[in-house]
Amino acid sequence: MKRSVISPSISLLFSLLVLALFSGCAGTTQHVTRTVDYLYPDTKAPIVTPSVPVLTLPLRVGIAFVPGGGGENIRYGGGFHPGTFVLTEEKKMALMQEVADHFGKYTFIRDITLIPSADLTRGGSFANLDQIRATRNVDVIALLSFDQVQFTDEGAASLTYWTLIGAYIVPGEKNETHTLLDAVVYDIKSRKMLFRAPGTSVIKSSSTPVNLSEQLRASSDQGFNRAAKDMIVNLDEQLARFREKARENPAEFKVVK
Repeated sequence: MKRSVISPSISLLFSLLVLALFSGCAGTTQHVTRTVDYLYPDTKAPIVTPSVPVLTLPLRVGIAFVPGGGGENIRYGGGFHPGTFVLTEEKKMALMQEVADHFGKYTFIRDITLIPSADLTRGGSFANLDQIRATRNVDVIALLSFDQVQFTDEGAASLTYWTLIGAYIVPGEKNETHTLLDAVVYDIKSRKMLFRAPGTSVIKSSSTPVNLSEQLRASSDQGFNRAAKDMIVNLDEQLARFREKARENPAEFKVVK
């Protein structure tokens, strides 16, 4: 009795066909808010002309996340589903507190107030900031916005196990999470942007289909943490440049002690 033997070339071809079935399925999800949409919701309205800011030291500073087009603008593709995004109100307050803890050490800052999301209205613009200035007693505000995109390439990290009866394929996912956290600092009364500083991060990970959502949530959280640390470094640099600029251009920025 003869044993049937599968040739290596046929076995390899079979493996490639199976791999093709598992590969090529990709997904993308994006969560984004934009400061420009909050400050200038009406594109036909005239642009606000800022006046010369009068900065009274020590400053009273507020920090707030701008709202999106409907909470946060969300785009899904490739079979992605909600539930992987972790920027809750509690997380926002924690990130703002991290910024406040770092900049509270400066003597020219009197206090830093964390503004909850409920205080900001969608498309509220400078009228909303005037309300915050009056109710929260702040002069300068740092508006935080974000853009986080998560990619997954299902099957890109597939593992091939050779057995006695052929190839056994275990599909996996290669995940990348790109995060931008942007801070734009405004003097509320004058409508003048003082400076801005972005922070970015890229998180790479892999997972199985079973724990994909869990891994994406962890990457989302880690992405915001790293972007916040990068943003704080850049805020320090931009703050130093602004102080130098204010000294050199007293007609553009008036500083009162």
